[in-house]
Amino acid sequence: MDMAPASVSSNPRSVEEIYKDFSGRRAGLVRALTSDVDDFYSSCDPDKENLCLYGLPNGTWAVAPPAEEVPPEMPEPALGINFARDGMQRRDWLSLVAVHSDSWLISVAFFFGARLNANDRKRLFSMVSDLPSVFEAFSDRKHGRDRSGVDSSGKSRHSSKRGSDGHVKNSRATAPAAKQYDDDDDEDDEEHTETFCGTCGGLYNSNEFWIGCDICERWFHGKCVRITPARADHIKHYKCPDCSSKKMRQ
Repeated sequence: MDMAPASVSSNPRSVEEIYKDFSGRRAGLVRALTSDVDDFYSSCDPDKENLCLYGLPNGTWAVAPPAEEVPPEMPEPALGINFARDGMQRRDWLSLVAVHSDSWLISVAFFFGARLNANDRKRLFSMVSDLPSVFEAFSDRKHGRDRSGVDSSGKSRHSSKRGSDGHVKNSRATAPAAKQYDDDDDEDDEEHTETFCGTCGGLYNSNEFWIGCDICERWFHGKCVRITPARADHIKHYKCPDCSSKKMRQ
């Protein structure tokens, strides 16, 4: 994804606004390093000029040159990540990018939160700390599966979705949320912890209702996409907001 760094700026002021900004940027960075990792890797051509990885407030990501303003409007990500790409093992390079991305996220959150009082700042960073870091999201992947629930062969996991009553409902989407009530409970729960909401970046919780997109195979809190369990029962093929807007533009 390429876009001008100027488009990544926003001006959140309250604790909730700053946390929403943080969550969106974090979700975009996690997406770049997991479900979109091949696109991200190819975007970081070492023959190009200095490039940075930006997480955007809307949950997407961008690889672009840094801002030209000095000093910049807001903190900038690590500069020149593309230059080291071919000089390291792929996973080591991605891990390094993940750590730098975490550092950038914290610096942006503090930049926006600097004018908060001590109690609000403490509350903000307590909320931030409840989310797994980008590095954790990247390094916790197992057996070639990424956060989108698709393994390296492109094959989806067992399809189903869970309502708030705890009952499993069939769906064509890839499913993190279906818990199988058998001897594999512990293994299944451990697998589901690898799933993050495509909107807010929150970690999977079996006590919440989730729904999977049949197009991009990402998963979302029902509340984040305004889908209730009752409404989901009447949806044959669910398209997330991103996939719906893409189809409208075509």
